[in-house]
Amino acid sequence: MNDECTIDMLIQKILTDDKQYDLSKIITAYEFAAKAHEGQKRSSGQPYIIHPLAVAYILLELGMDTDTICAAMLHDVVEDTHVTLEEVKKRFGQDVAMLVDGVTKLNKIPKFNREEQQAENVRKMLLAMSQDIRVMIIKLADRLHNMRTLNYRPDVKQRNTAHETMNIYAPLAHRLGMRAIQEELEDRAFHYLDPFAYSEIEHILEIKKGEREAFIQSIQDNISARFKEQDFVEPPKIDGRVKSIYSIYKKMFVFHKSIDEIYDKYAVRIIVSTVGECYNVLGLIHDMYRPIPNRFKDYISTPKANMYQSLHTTVLGKEGIPFEVQIRTWEMHATAEYGIAAHWKYKEGVKGRDKMEQRLAWVRQVIEAQQTSDDVEEIVRIIKSDLAPEDILVMTPKGDSISLPIDSTVIDFAYRIHTEIGHKTVGAKVDGKLVPLDYKLQTGQICEIITSSEPNKGPNRQWLNIVQTNEAKSKIRSWFKKECREENIVTGKAELEKEFKHFRMNVPEEDLEDFLKDDLTRHNCMTLDDFYASIGYGGVMLSKIMARLKDKYNKTYSHDDTPQPIIKPVENRPKSSGIILDKIDDCQVKFSQCCNPLPGDDIVGFITRGHGISVHTTNCTNYLAALKRDDPLELDRWMQIQWSDSEQTTLQTGIEVIAIDRVGLVFDITAILTEARIPIVHSSSRNLRNGNALFEATIKIAGTEQLRNLFDKLKRVKDVISVERASN
Repeated sequence: MNDECTIDMLIQKILTDDKQYDLSKIITAYEFAAKAHEGQKRSSGQPYIIHPLAVAYILLELGMDTDTICAAMLHDVVEDTHVTLEEVKKRFGQDVAMLVDGVTKLNKIPKFNREEQQAENVRKMLLAMSQDIRVMIIKLADRLHNMRTLNYRPDVKQRNTAHETMNIYAPLAHRLGMRAIQEELEDRAFHYLDPFAYSEIEHILEIKKGEREAFIQSIQDNISARFKEQDFVEPPKIDGRVKSIYSIYKKMFVFHKSIDEIYDKYAVRIIVSTVGECYNVLGLIHDMYRPIPNRFKDYISTPKANMYQSLHTTVLGKEGIPFEVQIRTWEMHATAEYGIAAHWKYKEGVKGRDKMEQRLAWVRQVIEAQQTSDDVEEIVRIIKSDLAPEDILVMTPKGDSISLPIDSTVIDFAYRIHTEIGHKTVGAKVDGKLVPLDYKLQTGQICEIITSSEPNKGPNRQWLNIVQTNEAKSKIRSWFKKECREENIVTGKAELEKEFKHFRMNVPEEDLEDFLKDDLTRHNCMTLDDFYASIGYGGVMLSKIMARLKDKYNKTYSHDDTPQPIIKPVENRPKSSGIILDKIDDCQVKFSQCCNPLPGDDIVGFITRGHGISVHTTNCTNYLAALKRDDPLELDRWMQIQWSDSEQTTLQTGIEVIAIDRVGLVFDITAILTEARIPIVHSSSRNLRNGNALFEATIKIAGTEQLRNLFDKLKRVKDVISVERASN
């Protein structure tokens, strides 16, 4: 649909829909929102009311009810206007107010950084969602329209929003079974995260568009002709499509294949009336086309965690081109397309409250897992890992199927069966053979857990480094939290002291609790011992908080917290070493752009005329040229300097990455930078004459040590040849 939705389009859609809506309540909500947002503009320059109208239209297409449509219309009034939640409740009722509150972000909390603020907003949304799933459906529609109009936002906003969409909202759409929304969110996010790979795949698909359409049509015609000879309750529906751009990219990236090697980029869907007809159709397809071994999946007998059901088989066409066939009933199709929203769209959708409760059990698991970690950002990592689309199905010896995220271990499997089985695990057999506890399971394997008979047997602390699922981590942490408080306090205190020593921090004992006050509050710890215990059982990750504590330490116990060089004038040519005893006061310092010095580099200073001291690296071409010229007057203006101990402020530098050109290269590199939380000021990439690719970026970095760690990670990226600092 056109993203510039109007109230007339919305009304027309309601009047032509089969469902009954309270049109007057929806129009009242529109008028109320239009008045509240009057004068506000979107980044595109359009009136703000365009956005809530578009969100409401998306929800109408999903078949949502009157209160959901009203809440969509009002979802930003509390956050962005003078309207209060009490006013919404008074005008539109408790249900609408609850939905609006669920999708309203928390007010900015000063003690939280951007990532923690994001995590708290997600947690609030999930808590509301556990009470009413419509909160998340509104939020997904809201995010979908924002992604459709993201081109009007600044570059940095585009990248941040795309990352958040890929890591949080697409996995949530997947777990709710809303395939169409999930795929569009992924494709649109991918477009901003790696525009080069996106364009390349789009270009390849566009080149062969005619061939592709003819190929899919010929398959549909052949299957239709064969079905005319069969008896069906009603004629099956047959349609074909090409997989989404991001799903093709994932298969190319994960399995290191070219687009021609991807078996299921073409898909034909067959919808029939009964489960029996699904299996009959499967037999007909295998009779018409040759099935590819190990490419058959029965999601009807073992549904996915998001209740998706279908038969999948990959076969070879007469032209030798592989394609996937999906076979399902109309009820399964409604669930596959609309997911949990099918409950509102179709009577034959999700049946009964018990079924709804079953489908939302994972929401409570996510919230509980985050609470045991004492880390607000854990909730985002849980969604990113545990709700990822790639699942494996592992069988128990009794034949029950257990769904787990990819790369799960036998310990994850044990904890998924029961908490006590997990605690008492001492070994495991996979397909009858003993395997180590860190063995990674695969779909179709039969796993048997061997447990200890000792009543006091508990998990090993090292298991936290082995398990993949946050459910298992949560249960292990809970055991240590409950059973080993004194041990945790000792362990946690030792770990904190070790990190303080590593970062050269010497906080007086009497000041420690006050120094850690903000972090005690962040992690819900009442006392210092609570904080030590939380570190000990893994609830607080020191690696995530030490940079912030070091920054606070510098500001609290140092008079100067910027990475200014210590400067001492010298009479003769500067030497590479020397003891600096004092500092020039009130001297303006600037960092030269010819060599972009960083804390940790060997540096020299140049006395400029009217602009203070210009800082250069000792291997800067300008400095080396001055040494070569050996002009005494010029050399008198160079002086020895060194960095002070407080080096927390970030400085800009350039990096250059040369790699073998491939799809997804830019995505992989920027993912490393994002994961390391290194701001990207500017980036670009281009092809070199020898066929390789050059990625250039200007980044903000704390010093050479952080830069070395970054280079180590970048060098491990597939196909990277070299990583260097850029020189101007």
